[in-house]
Amino acid sequence: MILELTSAQRRELRARAHSLNPVVMVSEGGLTATVLQEIDRSLDSHELIKVRIFSDEHATRTALQQELCETLSAAPVQHIGKILVVYRPHPDKPEAAKKQVRKRKKPRRTKRSYQG
Repeated sequence: MILELTSAQRRELRARAHSLNPVVMVSEGGLTATVLQEIDRSLDSHELIKVRIFSDEHATRTALQQELCETLSAAPVQHIGKILVVYRPHPDKPEAAKKQVRKRKKPRRTKRSYQG
């Protein structure tokens, strides 16, 4: 089962993932049992990870992301090039998954904004 995210949650997770480096690399061998175990361990400890896939075909990478998320009950956050961003909340901390997105504050008025 794939975890579903709202667009606001996905946007916040993409922002959090921006500074991350890939923690797991998937070669041409695909998603083996060992690779899935390593991704599972990484999701347990980090909650949000990047995975690099060395396949050149976009359809193959998309299928791998779908299989990965179904197998590990995770949510696909982003797929850019050969990098996949995957999220699965900690089982001990359910409030992390329901974290509210901060609303944007109104811009402060400066002297220039008062001038016509």
